[in-house]
Amino acid sequence: MKRVGFILFLLIVTAALTLWGQEAQQNPTNPALPTITFDRVWEAYKPQSVTITVQATGPARYVSRNPFTPPNQTGADPDYLLDFTLSSKNQERLFRDAREANYFNGDFRYKKHAVAGTGQKTLTYSDSVRHFSTTYDYTENKAIQEITNLFSGISNTIEHGRKLVFLHRFDKLGLEDELKAMEDAAETSNLAELQIIVPTLKSIADDATVLNIARERARKLLAKAKSE
Repeated sequence: MKRVGFILFLLIVTAALTLWGQEAQQNPTNPALPTITFDRVWEAYKPQSVTITVQATGPARYVSRNPFTPPNQTGADPDYLLDFTLSSKNQERLFRDAREANYFNGDFRYKKHAVAGTGQKTLTYSDSVRHFSTTYDYTENKAIQEITNLFSGISNTIEHGRKLVFLHRFDKLGLEDELKAMEDAAETSNLAELQIIVPTLKSIADDATVLNIARERARKLLAKAKSE
């Protein structure tokens, strides 16, 4: 009888620990895996709101919205969500920079004088024991600058990819200008993680109904993605 009671006690404890573990993994404040989230809100820019969440092992999610634009207004894009995997090189770089920035525990805002606004940005770091967040428009902190540039470049890449999909379907003649703009952005390091849109670029490069100059630009971007 005592043995049955002891076994029942063990089952109850095991179930409780399992439930606790599941809740800990689902807790957005202290997730099981280290996680970095970048939020940018910039009313004068499109998209007006961007959120990128990256886990230490690479899984990532991109969400863009235009909350300040009425849904029925011309040019109002719908909310957009994309899951992707961050390259191993940028995984290491991102979490190294977060460590150098004290996991965003502090005030990193530039306060010497007013600067041209490029949107309010918030970086959040969370793991099983930490949860820190910092908000800024511009910063002199090198690590946070690098993180901001990476996330901005990812957003630019994904938004260009969205436009390429639209143009490929509805306006193939417009592809060449869009691809040229992407080449220019890549040259000034304003694109990141081109591997995310490789399938889109390949579909254009392989499409015989697309102008040769556009296909060639797509091939150049594919080569750059491969080199990265």
